[in-house]
Amino acid sequence: MFHFSRFRNTSALLYLHITTTVFRCVSTMSGTMRAVNFEPGGPENLRIGSVPVPKLREKEVLLKVYATAINRADTLQRKGLYPPPPGESDILGLEAVGIVEKLGSGCVKTWKIGDRVMALLPGGGNAEFVASREELLMPVPDNMEFNQAAAIPEVWLTAFQLLFLVGKVKKNDTVLIHAGGSGVGTAAVQLCRQFGARTIVVAGSQEKIDFAKSLGAEEGFNYKESMFEPKVLQHTDGKGVDLILDCVGGSFFSQNINSIATEGTWVVYGLMGGRTIDTGDHLGKILQKRITIVGSTLRTRSIQYKESLIADFTQRALPHFSSGEFRPIIDTTLPLDSIQEAHTLMESNKTTGKIVLQRKGDSREEEIGEDITVLKF
Repeated sequence: MFHFSRFRNTSALLYLHITTTVFRCVSTMSGTMRAVNFEPGGPENLRIGSVPVPKLREKEVLLKVYATAINRADTLQRKGLYPPPPGESDILGLEAVGIVEKLGSGCVKTWKIGDRVMALLPGGGNAEFVASREELLMPVPDNMEFNQAAAIPEVWLTAFQLLFLVGKVKKNDTVLIHAGGSGVGTAAVQLCRQFGARTIVVAGSQEKIDFAKSLGAEEGFNYKESMFEPKVLQHTDGKGVDLILDCVGGSFFSQNINSIATEGTWVVYGLMGGRTIDTGDHLGKILQKRITIVGSTLRTRSIQYKESLIADFTQRALPHFSSGEFRPIIDTTLPLDSIQEAHTLMESNKTTGKIVLQRKGDSREEEIGEDITVLKF
């Protein structure tokens, strides 16, 4: 390990720049990289292995990854239940943050080598390098470290999509957010607060509810202690909520039908509580209330859809991170080598916010500037 401490003179900076450049070249010349591999099953089947560095296709950009994260989709893929879209990487990881290493043929955007970017991915993020479509990159805010930015792409774009593109949320709407302490949940609460909607969260602990309230949630209910349906109706004076963001599915179906307002919209984006529902007059209630139920995913959407989503998010939401009005919520940061621990933690349902995976030499420690503190290899 090389370790340089605090260079301030020009010759030292030049040496540091040359060393960093040489290291970057050597890291890709070998043609291999470290990445998360797995056999279908439990977290114990995850391991770090050596795989080829991705070859760039048309309009793709190669990123040197400094931080990534895990999502529920990764745990499902690990179990063999959620394969990547056809033709995409089978390496886990739906987001990554790092530096542009190489531009592929046909790239027409303004990205250049060395840019700090975050990427929404169909897979491949849990690795040292990843290929991303140039349209699916966003700039990392200047005031943000890589590990913080890694908590943005998947969950914030999902929440933004559910609220604005699918749910058509309006100012003063009341939104019921399930899994209010999750990455998507904490992002949705902040988005609603900023754009004038009221939020009620459902979560499995008072700690998560209190945290959601600190982000702007109006009220919260613990589904483990009692049914949330009567409390939602009481809080809304019997009207019910205008929009439901539902990642649970089956086990909450009846309560959701009774909690939603007439002509409300119910967006289902996960099935953590099962794929089937109990018997009852569900269709009658849907008809009587004129409820709109919409299913939504993001991973399998078209490049064109994702590009439009990212452009909208970049314009309307991303500036609020620089101003401090939005903040990515991180529960735990672990090294990539602790991937087994990360998945075990995710499946414990005890986290609030994201689990971030960080590689050595992360953050601004490898960047060149007037005052270099540390360089780690």
